[in-house]
Amino acid sequence: MEMLCGGVFMDIRKAFLMLRTPDASMVAKGQALLRWHQTHGFCSATGHPTVRNQSGSQRVCPNSGITYYPQMAPVVMALVSDGSRCLLARQSTFPPGMYSALAGFCDVGETMEEALRRELAEEVGLEVETLQYSASQHWPFPQTSFLVACHATISPDKTELSADKAELEDARWFSLEEIQAALQMKTPPLNRRSELPGFWVPPAVAVARRLIQEWADQQQCQRNGSRRESQMKE
Repeated sequence: MEMLCGGVFMDIRKAFLMLRTPDASMVAKGQALLRWHQTHGFCSATGHPTVRNQSGSQRVCPNSGITYYPQMAPVVMALVSDGSRCLLARQSTFPPGMYSALAGFCDVGETMEEALRRELAEEVGLEVETLQYSASQHWPFPQTSFLVACHATISPDKTELSADKAELEDARWFSLEEIQAALQMKTPPLNRRSELPGFWVPPAVAVARRLIQEWADQQQCQRNGSRRESQMKE
Protein backbone atom coordinates (compact mmCIF):
# COMPACT_ATOMS: atom_id res chain seq x y z
CA MET A 1 0.00 0.00 0.00
CA GLU A 2 2.85 2.40 0.82
CA MET A 3 4.50 1.79 -2.55
CA LEU A 4 1.19 2.07 -4.41
CA CYS A 5 0.32 5.41 -2.81
CA GLY A 6 3.87 6.75 -2.74
CA GLY A 7 3.73 7.38 0.99
CA VAL A 8 4.42 5.84 4.38
CA PHE A 9 2.27 4.76 7.32
CA MET A 10 2.83 6.68 10.55
CA ASP A 11 1.27 7.15 13.96
CA ILE A 12 -1.88 9.24 13.68
CA ARG A 13 -0.67 11.65 16.35
CA LYS A 14 2.38 12.55 14.28
CA ALA A 15 0.42 12.66 11.05
CA PHE A 16 -2.24 14.92 12.57
CA LEU A 17 0.36 17.59 13.34
CA MET A 18 1.49 17.59 9.69
CA LEU A 19 -1.93 17.96 8.05
CA ARG A 20 -3.55 21.10 6.75
CA THR A 21 -6.53 22.34 8.79
CA PRO A 22 -9.27 21.12 6.36
CA ASP A 23 -7.61 17.70 6.04
CA ALA A 24 -7.07 17.43 9.80
CA SER A 25 -10.75 18.06 10.47
CA MET A 26 -11.78 15.30 8.07
CA VAL A 27 -9.24 12.84 9.48
CA ALA A 28 -10.29 13.64 13.06
CA LYS A 29 -13.95 12.96 12.29
CA GLY A 30 -13.19 9.74 10.42
CA GLN A 31 -10.87 8.44 13.13
CA ALA A 32 -13.41 9.26 15.86
CA LEU A 33 -16.25 7.48 14.08
CA LEU A 34 -14.18 4.38 13.30
CA ARG A 35 -13.01 4.09 16.90
CA TRP A 36 -16.56 4.60 18.21
CA HIS A 37 -17.95 1.86 15.98
CA GLN A 38 -15.16 -0.50 17.08
CA THR A 39 -15.96 -0.03 20.77
CA HIS A 40 -19.78 0.15 20.69
CA GLY A 41 -20.74 -3.05 18.95
CA PHE A 42 -23.05 -4.22 21.77
CA CYS A 43 -25.98 -2.70 23.62
CA SER A 44 -25.09 -1.77 27.21
CA ALA A 45 -28.63 -2.59 28.37
CA THR A 46 -29.24 -5.97 26.68
CA GLY A 47 -25.83 -7.16 25.53
CA HIS A 48 -27.17 -7.72 22.01
CA PRO A 49 -25.15 -6.59 18.95
CA THR A 50 -25.97 -3.09 17.74
CA VAL A 51 -26.47 -2.20 14.09
CA ARG A 52 -25.09 0.94 12.45
CA ASN A 53 -27.21 3.12 10.21
CA GLN A 54 -26.28 3.83 6.59
CA SER A 55 -24.38 7.04 7.30
CA GLY A 56 -22.53 5.62 10.31
CA SER A 57 -23.76 8.40 12.59
CA GLN A 58 -25.56 6.11 15.05
CA ARG A 59 -25.99 2.51 16.21
CA VAL A 60 -29.28 0.87 17.20
CA CYS A 61 -30.04 -2.18 19.34
CA PRO A 62 -32.71 -4.17 17.42
CA ASN A 63 -33.77 -5.87 20.65
CA SER A 64 -34.34 -2.82 22.88
CA GLY A 65 -34.69 -0.09 20.28
CA ILE A 66 -32.06 2.04 22.07
CA THR A 67 -30.19 4.38 19.74
CA TYR A 68 -26.56 5.19 20.50
CA TYR A 69 -24.79 8.30 19.23
CA PRO A 70 -21.06 9.14 19.16
CA GLN A 71 -19.95 10.99 22.27
CA MET A 72 -17.18 13.49 22.99
CA ALA A 73 -15.43 14.15 26.30
CA PRO A 74 -15.35 17.88 27.24
CA VAL A 75 -11.85 19.26 27.79
CA VAL A 76 -10.91 22.76 28.93
CA MET A 77 -7.71 24.39 27.68
CA ALA A 78 -6.17 27.61 28.92
CA LEU A 79 -3.25 29.79 27.98
CA VAL A 80 -2.23 31.43 31.25
CA SER A 81 -0.65 34.89 31.33
CA ASP A 82 0.80 36.96 34.17
CA GLY A 83 0.57 40.14 32.11
CA SER A 84 3.92 39.95 30.34
CA ARG A 85 4.61 36.21 29.99
CA CYS A 86 2.59 33.14 29.08
CA LEU A 87 2.74 29.69 30.61
CA LEU A 88 3.31 26.62 28.45
CA ALA A 89 3.89 23.02 29.48
CA ARG A 90 4.68 19.64 27.97
CA GLN A 91 3.84 16.02 28.70
CA SER A 92 6.17 13.13 28.08
CA THR A 93 3.95 11.99 25.20
CA PHE A 94 4.47 15.27 23.30
CA PRO A 95 6.89 15.39 20.36
CA PRO A 96 10.37 16.38 21.63
CA GLY A 97 10.66 20.10 22.32
CA MET A 98 6.98 20.95 21.88
CA TYR A 99 5.22 23.01 24.56
CA SER A 100 1.51 23.77 24.59
CA ALA A 101 -1.29 25.31 26.65
CA LEU A 102 -2.56 23.45 29.70
CA ALA A 103 -5.66 21.29 29.36
CA GLY A 104 -7.76 18.84 31.35
CA PHE A 105 -11.01 16.89 31.30
CA CYS A 106 -14.16 18.26 32.91
CA ASP A 107 -15.49 16.16 35.78
CA VAL A 108 -19.16 15.22 36.09
CA GLY A 109 -21.13 18.14 37.52
CA GLU A 110 -18.41 20.73 36.82
CA THR A 111 -18.82 23.86 34.76
CA MET A 112 -16.13 24.75 32.26
CA GLU A 113 -14.90 27.52 34.56
CA GLU A 114 -14.75 25.26 37.60
CA ALA A 115 -12.86 22.58 35.69
CA LEU A 116 -10.32 25.06 34.37
CA ARG A 117 -9.63 26.59 37.76
CA ARG A 118 -9.26 23.13 39.30
CA GLU A 119 -6.92 21.88 36.57
CA LEU A 120 -4.61 24.90 36.83
CA ALA A 121 -4.48 24.60 40.60
CA GLU A 122 -3.73 20.87 40.43
CA GLU A 123 -1.22 20.88 37.58
CA VAL A 124 0.81 24.05 38.24
CA GLY A 125 -0.46 25.45 41.55
CA LEU A 126 -1.84 28.71 40.13
CA GLU A 127 -4.98 30.63 41.09
CA VAL A 128 -6.92 32.06 38.14
CA GLU A 129 -8.21 35.63 38.31
CA THR A 130 -10.02 36.02 34.96
CA LEU A 131 -11.12 33.77 32.10
CA GLN A 132 -12.01 34.63 28.51
CA TYR A 133 -13.36 32.21 25.91
CA SER A 134 -11.50 32.04 22.59
CA ALA A 135 -12.49 29.03 20.46
CA SER A 136 -13.38 25.33 20.40
CA GLN A 137 -12.16 22.31 18.50
CA HIS A 138 -12.86 18.61 18.05
CA TRP A 139 -9.70 16.69 18.99
CA PRO A 140 -9.34 12.94 18.31
CA PHE A 141 -6.97 12.24 21.22
CA PRO A 142 -6.78 10.40 23.53
CA GLN A 143 -10.21 9.14 22.50
CA THR A 144 -12.64 11.77 21.19
CA SER A 145 -12.50 15.14 22.92
CA PHE A 146 -14.17 18.52 22.51
CA LEU A 147 -11.72 21.28 23.43
CA VAL A 148 -12.93 24.58 24.84
CA ALA A 149 -10.02 27.02 24.62
CA CYS A 150 -9.69 30.08 26.87
CA HIS A 151 -7.29 32.75 27.99
CA ALA A 152 -6.63 32.92 31.73
CA THR A 153 -4.86 35.58 33.77
CA ILE A 154 -3.22 35.37 37.18
CA SER A 155 -1.77 37.93 39.53
CA PRO A 156 1.80 39.03 38.61
CA ASP A 157 2.63 38.55 42.29
CA LYS A 158 1.60 34.88 42.33
CA THR A 159 3.54 33.26 39.49
CA GLU A 160 5.53 30.56 41.31
CA LEU A 161 4.91 27.20 39.66
CA SER A 162 4.32 23.90 41.41
CA ALA A 163 4.12 21.45 38.52
CA ASP A 164 2.53 18.06 39.00
CA LYS A 165 5.28 15.76 37.71
CA ALA A 166 2.82 12.90 37.37
CA GLU A 167 0.97 14.93 34.73
CA LEU A 168 3.62 17.22 33.27
CA GLU A 169 7.21 16.72 32.20
CA ASP A 170 7.88 20.45 32.40
CA ALA A 171 6.11 23.80 32.71
CA ARG A 172 7.62 27.26 32.45
CA TRP A 173 7.00 30.89 31.61
CA PHE A 174 7.88 32.23 28.16
CA SER A 175 8.55 35.80 27.09
CA LEU A 176 6.93 37.47 24.09
CA GLU A 177 10.23 37.27 22.19
CA GLU A 178 10.48 33.52 22.74
CA ILE A 179 6.89 32.99 21.63
CA GLN A 180 7.26 35.16 18.54
CA ALA A 181 10.37 33.25 17.50
CA ALA A 182 8.55 29.92 17.93
CA LEU A 183 5.57 31.16 15.91
CA GLN A 184 7.87 32.01 13.00
CA MET A 185 9.12 28.43 12.71
CA LYS A 186 7.71 26.41 9.84
CA THR A 187 9.12 23.12 11.12
CA PRO A 188 10.48 22.02 14.54
CA PRO A 189 14.03 23.36 15.02
CA LEU A 190 17.01 21.03 15.35
CA ASN A 191 19.73 21.50 17.92
CA ARG A 192 23.39 21.86 17.00
CA ARG A 193 23.86 18.10 16.72
CA SER A 194 20.68 17.77 14.60
CA GLU A 195 19.07 15.55 17.18
CA LEU A 196 16.19 16.62 19.40
CA PRO A 197 14.39 19.84 18.40
CA GLY A 198 14.50 22.94 20.55
CA PHE A 199 11.44 24.82 21.81
CA TRP A 200 8.48 24.94 19.43
CA VAL A 201 4.71 25.30 19.65
CA PRO A 202 1.83 23.27 18.15
CA PRO A 203 1.10 23.76 14.43
CA ALA A 204 -1.78 25.81 13.02
CA VAL A 205 -4.14 22.83 13.05
CA ALA A 206 -4.26 22.91 16.88
CA VAL A 207 -6.47 25.37 18.77
CA ALA A 208 -3.59 25.79 21.24
CA ARG A 209 -1.67 27.52 18.43
CA ARG A 210 -4.55 29.99 18.08
CA LEU A 211 -4.39 30.82 21.79
CA ILE A 212 -0.64 31.39 21.61
CA GLN A 213 -0.94 33.56 18.49
CA GLU A 214 -3.74 35.65 20.03
CA TRP A 215 -1.68 36.23 23.17
CA ALA A 216 1.38 37.26 21.15
CA ASP A 217 -0.69 39.65 19.00
CA GLN A 218 -2.24 41.24 22.08
CA GLN A 219 1.12 41.67 23.78
CA GLN A 220 2.60 43.26 20.67
CA CYS A 221 -0.34 45.68 20.39
CA GLN A 222 0.13 46.70 24.00
CA ARG A 223 3.83 47.34 23.42
CA ASN A 224 3.13 49.38 20.30
CA GLY A 225 0.54 51.42 22.19
CA SER A 226 2.98 52.13 25.01
CA ARG A 227 5.62 53.27 22.53
CA ARG A 228 3.21 55.66 20.84
CA GLU A 229 2.23 57.15 24.19
CA SER A 230 5.90 57.66 25.10
CA GLN A 231 6.60 59.34 21.76
CA MET A 232 3.62 61.69 22.17
CA LYS A 233 4.81 62.73 25.62
CA GLU A 234 8.29 63.50 24.27
